[in-house]
Amino acid sequence: MSSRSIQAVHQEIVDEFEFLDDWMDRYQHIIDLGRKLPSFPEEFQTDKYKVKGCQAQVWLRSELRGGLLHFQATSDAAIVCGLVAILLRAYSGFAPKMILDAGHGFIDEIGFTEHLSPTRGNGLHAMIRTIRQLAANAVQSN
Repeated sequence: MSSRSIQAVHQEIVDEFEFLDDWMDRYQHIIDLGRKLPSFPEEFQTDKYKVKGCQAQVWLRSELRGGLLHFQATSDAAIVCGLVAILLRAYSGFAPKMILDAGHGFIDEIGFTEHLSPTRGNGLHAMIRTIRQLAANAVQSN
C-alpha cells in the first residue's frame, strides 16, 4: 500500500462516483469494478469465510502482513462483486487500527445507502461489519 491515508482513498472513491451523474452509470461502474476483482481461491469459498447477512453469497478473508491487513473477497452476484471491489480498495492494505478509526461515511457520501435496494444495502453493511470485526481481531491479537 502506498503512503496515502485511508481517508484519501475514501475521498478518491467518492470523487470517482461524483463524476458519474446518473445512477445507471454508477451501477454500471460498480459492475465494471466487480469484473476487475482479482480471482478468489476456491479453497476459501467455504462457510468459514462466508459473510453473514448478505443475500448474495460473499466470501471474505484477511491476512495480516507487515502490520497491514490485506483482504481478498468475491461474490456470486455481479453488482455485489463491484461493492466488494470498492470495499477492498477502501480498506485493504491499511493497519487494522486505521481501518477501525476510518469509519465508513464515504458509503453515505456516494449515496449507496439511499440508492441500493434494502437487501443490497444490508449486505454492504454486513461486509463492512465483517471487515471491521477482522480489523478488531487483528488489533487484539497484536
